[in-house]
Amino acid sequence: MTVVIGEQQETAIAQHESYMRLALDLARCAEGRTGPNPPVGALIVVDGVIVGRGFHPRAGEPHAEVFALCDAAEQSRGADVYVTLEPCSHHGRTGPCCDALIAAGIRRVFIGMSDPNPLVNGRGVARLRAAGVEVVTGILEKECRHLIAPFIKHVTSGLPLVILKSAMTLDGKTATVTGDSQWITNVRSRLHVHEVRNRVDAILVGIGTVLADDPRLTTRLNEIPAIGMRDPLRVVLDASLRIPLTAQLLNLDSAASTLILTTGAAAQDKVEQLRALSGVEVEILPADDAGQVELLAALQLLGRRQVQSLLIEGGARIHQSFLQQRLIDRVMVYVAPKLLGGSDGQGLFCGPGPQRLAEALSLQELRTRRFDDDILIEAEVASCLPV
Repeated sequence: MTVVIGEQQETAIAQHESYMRLALDLARCAEGRTGPNPPVGALIVVDGVIVGRGFHPRAGEPHAEVFALCDAAEQSRGADVYVTLEPCSHHGRTGPCCDALIAAGIRRVFIGMSDPNPLVNGRGVARLRAAGVEVVTGILEKECRHLIAPFIKHVTSGLPLVILKSAMTLDGKTATVTGDSQWITNVRSRLHVHEVRNRVDAILVGIGTVLADDPRLTTRLNEIPAIGMRDPLRVVLDASLRIPLTAQLLNLDSAASTLILTTGAAAQDKVEQLRALSGVEVEILPADDAGQVELLAALQLLGRRQVQSLLIEGGARIHQSFLQQRLIDRVMVYVAPKLLGGSDGQGLFCGPGPQRLAEALSLQELRTRRFDDDILIEAEVASCLPV
């Protein structure tokens, strides 16, 4: 049966989506700051006029709906609410948002997506409807789901969302045969990387990257965005503690810590030397069959530390390890209009690959963005898409 959508209905849908986009913009104001909660935005609308705005700034503070209600004050009664995530119905560090909406006399609630948290999932909607509030769900659900993908991964698995980030030439090279890679991409692309760092909980590299590049892994932005600038947790995989005490990421003026993940093969005196440094932590984890830090154990540790999003900025070996173990959730590849040529440069991955094309990792929800002549390609790993 064919369902015909009239012009009036199309206009209403477009209007609902327009308000939800504004709510999503509000939610992004605190992206990367709300853990272990997700970023959420809310609007209160009366007769087509926005009278209240709010977003959840950080754990322990009121949720987006409460800030929006305070902003709207007495205009909330009989109003419509647009919120990116199902209002909570349980007592945590703050009271239930459902109760606040009901008490304010809200007439209708438009929701982006249901809360994947088992404590909430569907209960918020049921509570609102039981109180006579009209509820509409699924407004820009795909966009809302993408925004809180780190929260979904963490609340359903205990693990962070793993984002593999790299830059390469048009012919797939991340560096020359000598390891020269600065800079493949342009200034705008590199600035965007720092904006990404500003929104993730942690950034990870292997010891090979530390020894080759001596990175800082900090956020460096000339203009501080609305959410403020901060460094993510820096994570280094170093099975035998080869990291020099003079490495830049061990000697930073940063509020974020540097976490070194090693194995029992590390010398105890080196462990103690590192732990004596300000802002440096060392955790000993199991080793895999190759003697390297067991990646799943590393992700589980980060999950216990409430890390919801992890940006992988390692080299080809680290990338290969995460790929082989199917631990990648999202990819971000900046492609520059350059050709290195030859067969001896470095690529995104190294080591033996699959023999059959059917074993390739499938990507979905492809997104592209231009930074002058560079192109950013983003996609979700099909097997890791949130349900």
